[in-house]
Amino acid sequence: MALTAIALCSRALLKIGATGIASFDEGTAEAEVAANLYPSLRDALLSSHPWNFATAQSALPRMAAVPAADFANAFQLPPGFLRALSAGAGASGRGLRYRIHERRLHTDADAVTLTYVFRPGEEAFPAFFDQALIMRLAAEFCLPLTESTSRAELLHKLAEEEIRRARLIDAQEDTPAAIQDFSLIEARR
Repeated sequence: MALTAIALCSRALLKIGATGIASFDEGTAEAEVAANLYPSLRDALLSSHPWNFATAQSALPRMAAVPAADFANAFQLPPGFLRALSAGAGASGRGLRYRIHERRLHTDADAVTLTYVFRPGEEAFPAFFDQALIMRLAAEFCLPLTESTSRAELLHKLAEEEIRRARLIDAQEDTPAAIQDFSLIEARR
């Protein structure tokens, strides 16, 4: 069952004993806290790990304006971009030297394939990520709504455990990473 942003925030609020919300605009303290904290907390958690459901590859469009120094070309970042993982040329998604500057990717290559973390819609969040996000939201909502630092600290610890569990589940959905291009391995062959 896909949860909306409101449903995620409501479940987090219920975890701290607060009243759930039906809208970010309803005028309650709970709605105000959720509306102000949710977007940045969601993006921070998405950016913290290369989640399989939030990772994509895209050929970037080259921009007419060139960088002032260091690189020859600038490329437009895709919509919903949160964090670069690697950049490559042609069919390879890695191997290029690049820098993200002024919300553009700068490199010397003429074409770029970017591997990146993006912001998917809440309906794309798997259940394990929903639970990690709900716990993180509860931990962050706790202090402004309950003013209990001890409770907030406990919730932060529980949220970190839930995030670790979510990362483990996410890692099991992919082939384990192998060491590539390591000079000591090459020397032994």
